[in-house]
Formats: sequence, structure tokens, C-alpha cells
Amino acid sequence: MALERHWTGYTPLHLVLLPLSWLFGALAAARRTLYRLGLLASHALPAPVIIVGNISVGGSGKTPLTLWLAQQLLDAGWHPGIISRGYGGSATHPQEVRKSNTGEQVGDEPLLMAQRELCPVWIGRDRVAAGQALLAAHPECDVILSDDGLQHYRLRRDFEIAVVDGTRRLGNEQLLPAGPLREPVARLLGVDAVVVNGGSAKTGEFAMQLHGQQFYNLLNPTTLAQPADFTEQNVHAVAGIGHPERFFRHLESLGLTITRHPFPDHHPYRTVDLDFSDADAILMTEKDAVKCAAFANEHCWVLRVDAQMNTSLTERILDKINGRQAA
Repeated sequence: MALERHWTGYTPLHLVLLPLSWLFGALAAARRTLYRLGLLASHALPAPVIIVGNISVGGSGKTPLTLWLAQQLLDAGWHPGIISRGYGGSATHPQEVRKSNTGEQVGDEPLLMAQRELCPVWIGRDRVAAGQALLAAHPECDVILSDDGLQHYRLRRDFEIAVVDGTRRLGNEQLLPAGPLREPVARLLGVDAVVVNGGSAKTGEFAMQLHGQQFYNLLNPTTLAQPADFTEQNVHAVAGIGHPERFFRHLESLGLTITRHPFPDHHPYRTVDLDFSDADAILMTEKDAVKCAAFANEHCWVLRVDAQMNTSLTERILDKINGRQAA
């Protein structure tokens, strides 16, 4: 989005945009107040709810963190389920995400999570209804992870995590449209944990890194490759994520020389987007891969990434939700 380049600092455009930001902030604050006073109804689920969200627009690493938390909860003996809005998909009512779905049906991020096969994944614009449907279909689930939804106050939550991009942080710290923020910076003071993806975490924040060094072929996922396999090849890299530069820099850190092709977040890929006649290899993220599988060719390779961080976050979460159960 062209406006994003103005969000790292201040330009003359902000003289026009700041009044709109003040209006946006006033409306957002009024909405939060209505929920806090009970004038707008919020609803609790019969299982603890952990929100993984952010206060800024664009990708920050919520989905990898959600998957990491799901594995952590499984290892601790819990039975998690994941709910998501299903952004970019056509579904209008709560539904379970299956591996046979397409990104156009359920959204790219929910499909990516379902393909990991860690736990049930349900989508719905109304996260309360999605959570209720998930628990009805999977009564064994005893904790809900909400991928995004920090601002979905209709769903009560037991633990809030705000994810911050460690490279961009919060830009110019202005609200939309003058800056990238959905809520004021002070909102971070009210969450249970702030996770910083890359960069340097401040005191009290949890540092997260995305790790990935192995590729799999999109047409033949059992066929694997290492970065060294591409060093003598003409490599193109595509990324339709919130911050494509993060993916490109990661590939270069693996020793690869690439031709970059950034696309907007949630880009609806078409065959022409991968039409590189000189490409020996086309590298992409898992999020992009779920939308390219139908027309991919043998040159398409996918980098799997996983979140890595200290398990002290898990301990804090377990203390909180175990306390709910005891109460």
C-alpha cells in the first residue's frame, strides 16, 4: 500500500491525515469504553481464550507464534483449538478448515495452520461463534488460541499477547491513517505479554525469532532441498506477506542471491505471477504456497519457518489459565 511509506516518519501528508487519525482514535476509544462498561456485550467461552494479536496493521508474526503456542500447549497436556477470522476467504459463517480447502475459501493463514495438523482450526468473522462451533465439534478442546482478534472485544479473553515487528516496531506511532496503529501505543501496557519478532526486545518483552533453513518442493512436498542446492542457480523469490523484506533478507542470510518480487499482503496469486522464464528456482513462504499450489510448477520451493523463543512465555500462560481452572 502506497500509504505505508509515510508510516515510518512524518511527511506533509500528515497535516491532512492527522485529523482523520484523531477521529479514528476517538471512535476506537469509545468502542473500548462501551465494552468495558458492558453497554456492548462480550461473551466468554467455556474454555480459556488466548489472544495472539497486534496493534498495528501488516504482518508481525502472529501465525508462527500461534502454531508455536499450540505445540507448547500440546506438550503440556492441553488440547488446543485455533480460531481465526479467515481473512481473504469467502466463508461467511463459522466452519472448520480442512487441508482440502483453498486459500480463496478459508484464507491463507488458517489453511497454513490447518496443514500443520496440530489441532482443529475454525474460521469466522464472529470469533465468539467460531469458538462455540469449534468446541461443539471438538469437545476435547480445553483451550482456544485466537490468531488475531486483539480488537475483537466481543470475545472475552484470559490472556492477551501483542506481537510487534522488531524491525519496524510501531512506525511513527500514529493511529490510522496517519500511521500504522489500530490502537494507541498505551494499549501494550494492558496486555499480558508483548512478543517482539526479530530485532531487539526491550525489558519485559519476549524475544521471538523465525527459523527456517529447509525447503520443500511445492508439487512434491517430500522432496527437500537445502540453501546450498540453490547457490549456483537463477533464483526468484516471491512474497505476498505483511513485510516481504523480512523474507528476502532471511533468504540472503542463507547465502542466496535472489531476484525479489514483493506483493501486497494476502495477494491473490495467479499463474502470471510465477512466470519467470529464466528461473531455476522460485522460492516462497508457506503463506504464499497455499495460494499457488493449484498452478505451481516444478521450480517452486517453499521455506518452512518456525517460531523460536523462551518457554517462559508458556509458563506465564499456564499459570494464568491453570488459575482460571482452579477458580
